[in-house]
Amino acid sequence: MSISTPGSTNTTTTTSTTGTSSTSSSSNGMGINENQFLQMLMTELQNQNPMDPNSSDPMTFVTELAQFTSVEQETDTAQNTSTLATGQTTASAVSLIGDTVNYTDPTTGNTDTGTVQSVEITSSGPTLTINGTSGIDPSTVTEVS
Repeated sequence: MSISTPGSTNTTTTTSTTGTSSTSSSSNGMGINENQFLQMLMTELQNQNPMDPNSSDPMTFVTELAQFTSVEQETDTAQNTSTLATGQTTASAVSLIGDTVNYTDPTTGNTDTGTVQSVEITSSGPTLTINGTSGIDPSTVTEVS
């Protein structure tokens, strides 16, 4: 099996047990993505016989299984971290309700002061309503008093 180095745009995979090869294109500069890696690994694992390995290293099957488990755990960790960060951002925004804040007004671009009246949770994250102006990104808040 060969995997392209970062910065290349094509990846060629050859599975020796079946003699087939496939080429996939990736434009992110990272070679292959997680799903492509997992598909390649699953194909290789499905074509191996752990009781009769075809390579000179009998531990290849166990090593590849460990790689699969590692990728799965890293994916779970990334998803959990993302969920935690979203929850933290929402909690921080909600904690501003009733506080007086300095913020950058999205309509004028000027610094303004007002009281946070409510928080709306949208698909892109929380937004604040300050002095009747809604849709204010919490990241524009520069001071809380």
